[in-house]
Amino acid sequence: MSNSYAQPVLRTADLSEGLRSVGRLLGIADLRDLQVDFEVLVSSAHVLTSLLTLFPDAEWGESGSSAEGDDPLTHLPLRLRGWAASPDPVGPFLDALDGSPATVRWDFMGWPEAPEIGLGVGGARGAFVTLCVNARDLELEEPATDHTVFVHVKQIEAERAPWLAAQVGLAVIGDLVMAPG
Repeated sequence: MSNSYAQPVLRTADLSEGLRSVGRLLGIADLRDLQVDFEVLVSSAHVLTSLLTLFPDAEWGESGSSAEGDDPLTHLPLRLRGWAASPDPVGPFLDALDGSPATVRWDFMGWPEAPEIGLGVGGARGAFVTLCVNARDLELEEPATDHTVFVHVKQIEAERAPWLAAQVGLAVIGDLVMAPG
């Protein structure tokens, strides 16, 4: 994952609304090389089993490790991560969460030119959209009953975040923060 800066543009209790907003943002992005990263805090065996069926090669670790071949069921709660996946399993991933805090991050080629604010096409570094599910923050440290959409930009192009939000009928609702890398 590349470091980027992220700014929240929507908070909603309706997951479908969050996904529609993500879709509108992706609709203005250059989606070449589109990949999706997943991260979830898992505390139950049934959620873990469902997620490992979707992502058998997912990484996990806290007190044990997928790299060591440990049994993840004996190390709950844990943080499970999947990298560079196709966007196809987003729906099944969200269906399997059962209230667990998670993020889905869409990674793509770049953002469009923003001539009104003096910015050219934004390259791949910093071109992401993240949906935080059952969490308010990118690190999954603030569990919530709602969901937050973040746009990611390069720090030196911070003005691109509110511009992007406005392009899809949204507005920034919080501070620009460094995204975890």
